[in-house]
Amino acid sequence: METYNQEPLADENMPAEEGTNWKRFFLDVVETLVLAVILFVGINAVSARVRVDGFSMRPTLEDGEFLLVSKLSYKFGEFNRGDIIVFHFPLNPKEELVKRIIGLPGDKITVQDGQVFLNGQLQSEDYIAQLPLYNGEWTVAEGFLFVLGDNRNNSNDSKDWGLLPQENVVGKAVLIYWPPPMWGTLTHSQLAASQ
Repeated sequence: METYNQEPLADENMPAEEGTNWKRFFLDVVETLVLAVILFVGINAVSARVRVDGFSMRPTLEDGEFLLVSKLSYKFGEFNRGDIIVFHFPLNPKEELVKRIIGLPGDKITVQDGQVFLNGQLQSEDYIAQLPLYNGEWTVAEGFLFVLGDNRNNSNDSKDWGLLPQENVVGKAVLIYWPPPMWGTLTHSQLAASQ
C-alpha cells in the first residue's frame, strides 16, 4: 500500500483574497465617512449648538452652558412671547446672542418703575434676576421682535440697540445639554398680552 505524503500547495488565491479584503475595508471606511457627513449636514440643517457667553440670561441660563437650538421651530410655527431664542446680533451678525421674546409685531412694551407692561398689561416675570432699573417705551414694527435678557439690568438687548429683525433668528433654544448637572429642557414662559 503506497501512501502519498503530499505537501500542501501554497494557495495561489491568497493575494487576490487579501486584495479583496483591503478593498472591502476601504469601501467600509468610505461608506462610514459619507454617512457621517450626511448625518452632520442633516443635523446642522435642523439644529444648532450654542454656548452661552456671559450672564445676560441669569438665572435661567448660566455662562458656559451649551444649548440645543431648533432651527425648525419658526419655519413651521409662530414666534411666541416668552420664547428663549438664539439670533444673529443686528450690529454684528457674526455674533449670536440668547434672549427672551417680550414683544411681537404690533405690541407696545413699557418699562416703568421696575415693571414691564405689554399692551398695558402688567407682566408677572418670575424668571428675571431683578426688576429693571430703567424706563422706556417701544412699539414693535412688522417683521421685528422685542427681546430682553432675563438679567434685565445686565443685558445688551432691545432696550439698548432696538428691535430685532425676525430674519436674524437662528431658532428656539430647546434644552441645555452641557454641563451634565444642568441637563434639561428650557421653560418658555407665556406672557399675557391683551390688545
